[in-house]
Amino acid sequence: MARLQEICGERQVGLKLNLMRYKIIQVVAVIILISLAGSAGYNFGFRAGEQAPKNIVIQGVANMDGQAGVDFSTFWQTWKLIDENYLRADEVSPQNKVYGAISGLVGALKDPYSEYLPPGDNKKFQEDVQGNFGGIGAELGIRDNQLIIVAPLKNTPAERIGLLAGDSIFKINASSTEGITVQAAVQKIRGPIGTEVKLQIFREKWKEPKDFNITRENITIPTLDLTMKDGQIAHIQLYSFNANAERLLYDAAVKALSQDAQGIILDLRNDPGGFLEVAVDIAGWFLPRDTLVVSEEDKTGGGKKMYTQGNGAFKDMPLIVLINKGSASAAEILAGALRDQRGIKIIGEKSFGKGTVQQLLNLKDNSSLKITMAHWVMPSGKILTDAGITPDIEVKLTEEDIAKKRDPQLDKALEVLKSEISK
Repeated sequence: MARLQEICGERQVGLKLNLMRYKIIQVVAVIILISLAGSAGYNFGFRAGEQAPKNIVIQGVANMDGQAGVDFSTFWQTWKLIDENYLRADEVSPQNKVYGAISGLVGALKDPYSEYLPPGDNKKFQEDVQGNFGGIGAELGIRDNQLIIVAPLKNTPAERIGLLAGDSIFKINASSTEGITVQAAVQKIRGPIGTEVKLQIFREKWKEPKDFNITRENITIPTLDLTMKDGQIAHIQLYSFNANAERLLYDAAVKALSQDAQGIILDLRNDPGGFLEVAVDIAGWFLPRDTLVVSEEDKTGGGKKMYTQGNGAFKDMPLIVLINKGSASAAEILAGALRDQRGIKIIGEKSFGKGTVQQLLNLKDNSSLKITMAHWVMPSGKILTDAGITPDIEVKLTEEDIAKKRDPQLDKALEVLKSEISK
């Protein structure tokens, strides 16, 4: 109780969140090249050969010189051939061709988290971020060029209908998802509340894909639940690192300590992440103050290091962390930091593997570029990559377990934690 009074009396520095510390850099879109004149011919011996245009004039396009060593002549040759030969060339505006070219440029990065949003898509993206929307309640991602469910959110249509972390989405309303971006998939799946979207889903052990008709709802993202297990163990399920997470963790800490909790299971299963700063602040409950949580490393090798600033209320309390395929981003960072800095055991299945940082850069025509600009390095020096975090004790959760409401992962965590408490 003395510890509880100490915690309740402290000011919560971590609750004063600077959730958007990243610099927003204004980027000017460059739309290529001046009109050039002239052509070059090839001479094949004693006869004139075919002439292949090297310098091509494109009417109606403002141009600038390209980067040194880059030859844009093939690009402009293709542009002109489309204008001259494509059946429906008059239906495609020059501006839309530019947008398509920029999308192809970003696609050349082969990074599933980098994408270009033309003005219309960017406007819809901003509206979705700021307001309510009708959806199915699932975090989406790309793995091996395939659209997948990263994590179904608690008490949403996706969870209730039986979608699982790691499920592949082959079709959305009969349209193939081959080559689709996450943002494009989100736009297809979202829609008016009460309407249906059909997803064709494939799961690893299935022989063939299955169709799911899912009714869209207004999605409220859950944050945290606390349950006391066997009278002495606090089971804290953290579903998202959103702006409310640390305040709710504080409430859970007060309640758990008032009930004389002797150990904690921090359940990060199906937690797709959220604000990094929130994850660092939450780490401050379980680690001593000024402990390194994670480092951000950009292409120059530079970046910032992030340290705990919390009260360390649970830094000496026995702790177990649960993860699965739906644990991603900030959830992986927190789990990895607790293992690296305290030797905390991790139980469950390998995590998703989202170890990069994206930044949304506004362009001058109200389009935007979402681009990967850094990756995370754990305190051990390991880079958090697509490989994800491997648990210390692997425990699978099968479809049969879910149907029969069994949780062998939680059962194992309770077993291991009780053993540590008894020591």
